[in-house]
Amino acid sequence: MSLLRYESQQREPLIDGNKTYHDVTEDICRPIEGKPGKLWYVGFYISVALLLFGIYSVYREVVYGIGQWNVNHTVGWGWDITNFVWWVGIGHAGTLISAILLLFRQTWRNAVNRAAEAMTIFAVMCAGQFPVWHMGRVWNAFFVFPYPNSRGPLWPNFASPLMWDVFAISTYFTVSLLFWYSGLIPDFGTIRDRAKTKFRKWSYGIASFGWSGSTKHWQRIESLALVLAGLSTPLVLSVHTIVSFDFATSVIPGWHTTIFPPYFVAGAIFSGFAMVQTLLLIVRKVLNLQAYITMGHIEAMNKVIVLTGSIVGCAYLTELFMAFYSQNQYENYAFFYSRANFFSPYGWSYWGMMFCNVVSPQIFWFRKMRRNLWVTMFLSIVVNIGMWFERFVIIVTSLYRDYLPSSWGYYYSPTIWEIGFYVGTFGLFFTCFFLFSKYFPVIAIAEVKQILKVSGESYKDKMEKQEEETVEEFVHAAAH
Repeated sequence: MSLLRYESQQREPLIDGNKTYHDVTEDICRPIEGKPGKLWYVGFYISVALLLFGIYSVYREVVYGIGQWNVNHTVGWGWDITNFVWWVGIGHAGTLISAILLLFRQTWRNAVNRAAEAMTIFAVMCAGQFPVWHMGRVWNAFFVFPYPNSRGPLWPNFASPLMWDVFAISTYFTVSLLFWYSGLIPDFGTIRDRAKTKFRKWSYGIASFGWSGSTKHWQRIESLALVLAGLSTPLVLSVHTIVSFDFATSVIPGWHTTIFPPYFVAGAIFSGFAMVQTLLLIVRKVLNLQAYITMGHIEAMNKVIVLTGSIVGCAYLTELFMAFYSQNQYENYAFFYSRANFFSPYGWSYWGMMFCNVVSPQIFWFRKMRRNLWVTMFLSIVVNIGMWFERFVIIVTSLYRDYLPSSWGYYYSPTIWEIGFYVGTFGLFFTCFFLFSKYFPVIAIAEVKQILKVSGESYKDKMEKQEEETVEEFVHAAAH
């Protein structure tokens, strides 16, 4: 079927250079089979150091209690839940690239899906930490799981959005892990066959589940990919929708709004694609993969960023309009005094969010900017800073001044241990990503090879002749 796929000569090549199938295997396997460079070791050791600091910060919170954080009766959710929602959002791009773009047959996903899927796994691992440690008495975490017990009628509260989070995140992690690993199996088989030591051959042999590359194996792996893509697609919409219900089902001014589910989903894809950009720009440079992660891939992802950024901006303006139009004095206060008023205690965070998420991505309307590596790298970081501010604004500005003026003198700011916990999740994320880039193929070898004959630069030159052929001639040539 892949031989019959036609791609116009006018379409930009997805693989640069005169690459052959052997070149693809060599280029992608080289970082796995060789020794890491100095940059890899520097980044890995810094990540481990941050992870250790995060572990100590969690130790402080578990031993001495949640009073180690600066949360109180007014702001019961501080940095902890802000960071939870932020990390869940980071993981959304991986599932979108893997599942939805696969179902829509978008071949530009093939060079970026592996790293995006890995990013999803690691981001969800980081996100899952925050609700667990936020419990305070973490040894009672088993109470969130419904299992036969001797506690009489005491069961988890299924009406609680926090309970929904447990099921959403665990389902999301499981399906994403299966999707990621099933795509790795053919590549593990390739690395196994190239291995020069018994241990590598044995370990990658176990990981590849006896992959032989037979027609039956390919049929099964492709069928599994489609099934998992079908399961993952609703998850892209449902997971962050459920996270938004943590807020939308409450009666707190600033949270009690029906726009939250689509607004959170768009924001999650927005921040997730920005993080994918950050990681891929580093990976393509450090691992010398410019031929596979091309300017075409970067431009396509920047188009998604400007689209989802515009949706998020529309949601911000809709919130302001509804607060005004409803004439609800509490909603009006939450949006126009606590947030949009630059001189309010947290006004700076709201306008920082607006600049980072709404104004800055608009530069990607210009093709020259979409294809500029430095601009892309800078704005991908700016977008994720802005999306962190968004979650901070939603949580803190709705809580720090409640109905009692006696609580208004409190200004929430995190302690060193709250910051340390957040920094520690970055350590966990990048430690996992560095290990992934060393022992796993960052680009899907088999999937890139599938599009080489129609999307490779060396084959694009032959397209002009094919464009002059009739359909019958094209099919006959493909069949022979």
